[in-house]
Amino acid sequence: MRTSDVDATVRHEEPIIARQWNIAWWLALGTIIYNIIEGAVSIWYGLNDEALTLFGFGADSFIEVFSAVAIAHMIWRLRRNGSEQRDAFERTALRLTGGGLVALSVVLVSTAVLAIFSNHSPESTLPGVIISSVSIGAMWWLIRVKVRVGTQLGSAPILADAACSRACLHMSVVLLISSAANHLFGIAYIDAIGAAVLAWYAYREGMEQFAKARGIACSDGCH
Repeated sequence: MRTSDVDATVRHEEPIIARQWNIAWWLALGTIIYNIIEGAVSIWYGLNDEALTLFGFGADSFIEVFSAVAIAHMIWRLRRNGSEQRDAFERTALRLTGGGLVALSVVLVSTAVLAIFSNHSPESTLPGVIISSVSIGAMWWLIRVKVRVGTQLGSAPILADAACSRACLHMSVVLLISSAANHLFGIAYIDAIGAAVLAWYAYREGMEQFAKARGIACSDGCH
C-alpha cells in the first residue's frame, strides 16, 4: 500500500474513532443520570409499598452511581492519554461502590429474615414489575452498544464495563421474577426471597469492585 493510501485511511478513521469516544462518554453520562432516576423512583415506591426487593434494587442503583462516575472518568482519561491504568480517583470510587454494596447486602439479608419471621408482605409489587421491565430493556440495549463501541475502539476497559453491566441485568431479572410472582400469585415470602437473592448479587458485585480497585480481574470478565 502506498504512503498516500495509508495517510488517507488514517484521516478517514480519525473521525470514526472520535465519534465512538463521544458515544462512550455520553453512554457513561447517561448511565449516571439513569441510575439516579431509577434509584429515586425505586426507593420511593419500595418505601411506599413496603416492597423490600424494590427498595434494595433502588439502593443498588444509587450506589452504582459511584461506579458509573469512575467509568466516565476512565473514558475521559483513556481518550486523553490512552493509559489503561486506573488512577486514584477511580480506585476511590470503586472502593466506595464496593463498601456500599457490601453494606447493602447485610441490610437486605437482615430485613429479609425479619420480613419472613414477621410474615410481612408488600402492599403492591406492580411498580417492581414495571421498573424491572424498563431496566431489563435499558440494560440489554446498553450492553449491546458498549460491546460495539468497545470493539470498535479496541478498548478492553469498555468491554469489561459491558460485562459488568450484565450483573445489573441479572438483578433486574430477580426484581421482575419476585415482583411478578407476588403480584400475580401472591406467593408468600417471595419479596423477602427476592431481596435475599439481590443481597447475594450486591455482595458479589461489592467484592468485585474491591478487586477492580486493586487491579485484579473479576470472574465475569470485568477488570
